[in-house]
Order: sequence, then structure tokens, then C-alpha cells
Amino acid sequence: MQKRRVVITGMGLITAIGQNLDEFWNNLITGQSGIDNIDAFDASSFPTRIAAQVRGFKAEDYIPRKDARRMDRFVQFACAAARMAVSDSGLDINPAEADRIGVWIGSGIGGIETMENQHRVLLEKGVGSLSPFLVPMMIANMAAGQTAIMLGCHGPCACTVTACASGTNSIGEGLQLIQNAKADVMICGGAEASITPVAMGGFCAMKAMSTRNDEPKKACRPFDIDRNGFVMGEGAGILVLEEMEHARQRGARIYAELIGYGTSADAHHMVQPDLEGKGALLAFNMALEDAGISPRDVDYINAHGTGTHLNDQMETAVIHKVFGEHSSELLVTSIKPLTGHMLGAAGAVELIASVLALVNDTVPPTVNLEQPDPVCDLDYVPGKPRKKDLNVILSDSLGFGGHNAVLIARKVEV
Repeated sequence: MQKRRVVITGMGLITAIGQNLDEFWNNLITGQSGIDNIDAFDASSFPTRIAAQVRGFKAEDYIPRKDARRMDRFVQFACAAARMAVSDSGLDINPAEADRIGVWIGSGIGGIETMENQHRVLLEKGVGSLSPFLVPMMIANMAAGQTAIMLGCHGPCACTVTACASGTNSIGEGLQLIQNAKADVMICGGAEASITPVAMGGFCAMKAMSTRNDEPKKACRPFDIDRNGFVMGEGAGILVLEEMEHARQRGARIYAELIGYGTSADAHHMVQPDLEGKGALLAFNMALEDAGISPRDVDYINAHGTGTHLNDQMETAVIHKVFGEHSSELLVTSIKPLTGHMLGAAGAVELIASVLALVNDTVPPTVNLEQPDPVCDLDYVPGKPRKKDLNVILSDSLGFGGHNAVLIARKVEV
């Protein structure tokens, strides 16, 4: 059976640099970072005291207050972004089509804020004081489940948990469901809310995060010689994927066509990437083959670009291996110095950023890249956005556990 074509018709997000597409895009291309001192809890004793928090978010703007109270923050983010994405798409989810509309939303950590709060209740007040909503608020699949309930979607509904690749994998799985006629529409992406004492403390214990606390906006420095770790972010990114003819028949506005997906495992180490990049290389090549395009067709890569020494070095090497001489012509950027590393939501938000770049023929900059590491020698578009006619974009995510995921999109051929 020939694979059906899939397009992106709606996008919504909640991030530290914007809670709608216009605000997000404006801050992205002007390099306005959402990283600042943490005020979600007392982080004064932590080695890392900065993060990209979502501030001013009001769940009741998107979700009935009673329902929102029974959701962890990551689920609230997912539901809000999903409602925005569906509204943006103009999709009418009616009972006649609900069986063919599904939801696939990933999360790397899930409801850790709920777990921490309820553990405190257990210690201070005993088991009888625990909330009956503890489990359904905490489990990672509840972003997808609650979104399906809210929107009335009866099609495939699931959650991928692959650390920092969760959002990218979730979109890839949704893509394949539509390609293989298991659904006509999939509401896909990722959500995360891990700026909490235990989550932050755990990453501090790993020494994975930047400790440049006196310069929050400059702390995350992908591909720079002075990079010293990532900065935590939070939020959600949700896209509406739709079978092309289904979208055209209802007169939908189409942002881009999603054409390729690759996923693989390093099978190397629980947190460190394989410096030879064998797993990432496989995912890149798999996505290109799935898309049916040549490496030379790719114009822009939204890189994982965490600002950790090993990731940036390995990712650069993989791009050289995959694209060869064409790597010198590619534009490659990381938006994490602005949004923070949103873990399970990162890939979805970064795909949205890539699609907006495609639509606007403008590549967002990599900020804070002042002294490039000699081993990171690609064109990372430092400091300022760059205008370029774009036709094909690629976004990759590389997660703990050796999970690799790559998506490719292109402008729709008329």
C-alpha cells in the first residue's frame, strides 16, 4: 500500500518565550531568552539556580478550573497547547469523525511535581491524606489521555517516553499512523514541567546543567568553547497532523508536509552519547530514506544543541558524516539558549520553530555563540537570524538512554 501524504495544519505551544505562535516566533528571531532565576521554589542552595520557566500561564484560560485542579502542570501545558493547535487548524472534531482522530503526546518525566508534593503529604500527614488523583495526575500518558477527553478524540491515543526524544518520537508515530491509514488526523507533540526540586537536583547531581547563574541569559551556549551544560525549560508543543486530501477537502491552511521520520538507539550508555554517533547517524539516514530525498535537499537543521560538551561535538560530527560536502552549505541552529531544554517537549517545540522558519524563509539564530569550539565547525547562524529560501528542514532529538529521533518537513508542492 502506498503511504498517504501527511501535512501540518495546526500548531500550538506553551514556552518560556511565548504562549502563542506570534509571540514565540518574534522572540525566537530577535533572540529574547526566557532563561532567568528560578522562583518556582527556593533554589538558593542548588548549584544551578536558573531555568526557562513559563510565567503567567493560566490553565483556566484553556481548561475548566475543576478539571485543571486534577491535572499536573505538564498535563495543563499539553491541554492548552492542544486546544490552541486545534483552533489554529480550524478542525471540527465531530462525533462522525472522532474515531479517525487520535492523540499521541510524549513526556520525558511526567507528573514529577505531583509526585514530590504528594510525597511531602505522605511524610507529614500520613497515607490517609494522599490525593485520590495522585496516580492519574502523575503518570506520563495522562497528557494524551486528558487531551483526548477534552477534545473528544476516539482514535489511537498513546504516549512515548524516550527522554529528550519523546516529543519527536510522538510526532513520528502519529505520522506513521496517518501514512498507514490507521487515522486521518493525529494531535501530536510533547509536554514537560520538571522545574522542581527533585528534577533540578537530580540533573545537578549529574553535573549536566550550566552553573553560570550570574548570567542566566548567556548560560546556555551550544557549540561555544565555553559551554558548560544545558539549562532546564518547561512547556509543551502540539501539532495537528492531517492526511493531505482530508486537509484539502476541508480547505485547511497547510504549513508544511511532514515527509520523513527516523528513530534508532545508540545501545551505548545510559546518559552519554556515542561519540562516533552510530545511532544518530542511523536515525538521520533513516529519515532521509523515508522522505525519499537526498542529503543535498536539506536546507536547515534545527539541532538538538544542548550546550553540553559531548552532545554538541557528536552532533556536529554526525552532520558531517551524513551530509558530506553539503554540510558546509547547511544552516544549523539551536533554540535551547532561548527556550531552555524542554526535555520531552523539546522536539515538538523545535519542529514548530523549524516549520515557522520554513514558512517565513528565515532561520532563527543560535545565541550566545561567541567563541566556536574548533570541533564545532558548521554554520550555526550566530547571533542574528538569516533570510534564506527554504524548502526542506530537518529537526533532530537525542535523548538519555541513547534514543535518537529525526523528522523532516518540506514546503507543500502546489
